[in-house]
Order: sequence, then C-alpha cells, then structure tokens
Amino acid sequence: MRRIGMILVMTVVCVVLISVFFQEAKGQEKPVIIVGSKGFTEQTVVGNMVALLMENNGFKVDRKIGLGGTVICHEAIVRGDINVYVEYTGTGLTAILKKPAVGNPDEAYQIVRKEYGEKFKLTWLKPWGFNNTYCIVMRKADADRLKAKKISDLKPYAKDLIFGATIEFLARPDGVPGLTKSYDLKFKDQKGMDPGLVYKAIAENQVDVISGFATDGRIPAFNLVVLEDDLKFFPPYYAAPVVRDDLLAKAPQVVDILNKLAGKISDTMMATLNYTVDGKKQPAEEVARDFLKSLNLIK
Repeated sequence: MRRIGMILVMTVVCVVLISVFFQEAKGQEKPVIIVGSKGFTEQTVVGNMVALLMENNGFKVDRKIGLGGTVICHEAIVRGDINVYVEYTGTGLTAILKKPAVGNPDEAYQIVRKEYGEKFKLTWLKPWGFNNTYCIVMRKADADRLKAKKISDLKPYAKDLIFGATIEFLARPDGVPGLTKSYDLKFKDQKGMDPGLVYKAIAENQVDVISGFATDGRIPAFNLVVLEDDLKFFPPYYAAPVVRDDLLAKAPQVVDILNKLAGKISDTMMATLNYTVDGKKQPAEEVARDFLKSLNLIK
C-alpha cells in the first residue's frame, strides 16, 4: 500500500509539473501581430515590409494592409485593432497631435515619440530613412509655360487653376487650409479624390495642380515637376513604425527586428519601389520581399 501511495504521489507531482510547464510555454508563445497600413502605394509596400520581417522572425501576422487614411489607422492602433503600422513624423505632429509644423527632423521625431507614449501608449521606433514630405506638383509643360518653379509663383495664376488632392489633404492643417493661407493662394476649384486617382487626374488634364509625395515614382514617370516649397511650409515626414506598448511588453524583440531598417531606405529608393508597384504593376508584397531579400533581412 505504501508503495502504491508513493506512486500516486509521484504521478500527481508529474501531472502538476507537466501542467505548469505547458502553462508557462503557452504564456511564452509569440503573439499574433496585426499589421496595418494606410491606403496608398507606399504604405502598402512598407506595411508588407513590417509583416514580412515579423513572419521571418517566427511571428504569425494578420495583415490589414490598405486599411484607410491617417485617422482610421491611428484610431485602429489606439483601440488595439492593429498593433503596428508605419507613420510619418509630420503627420503625427500636425494631424494627430494638432501641433504646429517643426522644420527640424530630430525635434519633430522627439516630440511625437514623447507625446505618443504619454497620450496613447504607443512607441515610435527608429525612422527608416526616407522623408516622404508633401509636395506641390504640376505638369512640366504648364510649369514651363507659367515659369513656375516655386509654389509662390502660382499666386498670380491660382484663380485659373484647379487643385486636386486626397480628401484628407483638403482638410488637414498641413494640407490645403495651411498651404493656401501661407502662400495666399485662391484656386479656381478644389477637387478631393481617392489617392489612386490624383495622378491620373493631372495626367488627363482634369486638374492643373496636385499635392504629391516626394517619394512618388509617378512624378518623373508622368513628366511632372515638383515646385519648390520656398516658404518651407511642409514639415519633415520621416517614416517610422509605431507600435503598441502592450505588444512590446509581450514581444520586446519587435524593436530590434523593425529597427533593422533604420536609415536603410533613401528617398530615391522609396520612389523606385513605389514606381515598381505603380508603373511596372508588380504586387506590393513582392516588391517588399525582393527589397528585404536584397538587404539579407529575410530569406
């Protein structure tokens, strides 16, 4: 009987130890990472970069690529509907924090990093290198005809020009409201449209001037020119991953994984990647994968 009792005790102990082991192992499982992005080409490329880096390091990923505009993505990450997406310092500063534009890139970054942490429990990781600032774009033929090289050169002609932009740009303070006030511009009309239609609209003469992105490969491809922001209206828009703090508490390695791209993507390179999607019609995930492989960051 005594021997049987010892066997029972040992059996119970083993069961308890096995249960504890599996509970601890379960607690150490890597969390599923929900990756979001905005709806335009560049965002789909960098969103896929985030997802591929996570998957290459053993994480399961739920993609919500092309989720929507700035407000939609920001609200989604604050609610926890997504865990990470790539944002721009100038956007975080002016559109989310409602602060005035800051010309110094490092200062802008430090402000958003500090205040996102305090207000939203979100962490800005290191910028990836490219500055996708807004820019004002015209057809080269029109710019040559009007001898417009700077945004301020548009003032005498704005009354005859139609301005095209995303609906978001027409409303945000670092968009049309601030731009027209700073440069004293009054356009004949303003048309809001889907991000994918803005360049098509200017190429087909539906609008005369558009807001563009400095890293957009369609600018040279469509024979367009960027007007100099001579009053330095647009703040720096350096791209960096924004991550929920509760994800970093569970998986702190996410910081090192995503920071591997810190400073690795130039403006020119980002424009090339964007054009590979827009001009050469390659899928954004494929473009992102090829780029990461070229840096030996994924297999």
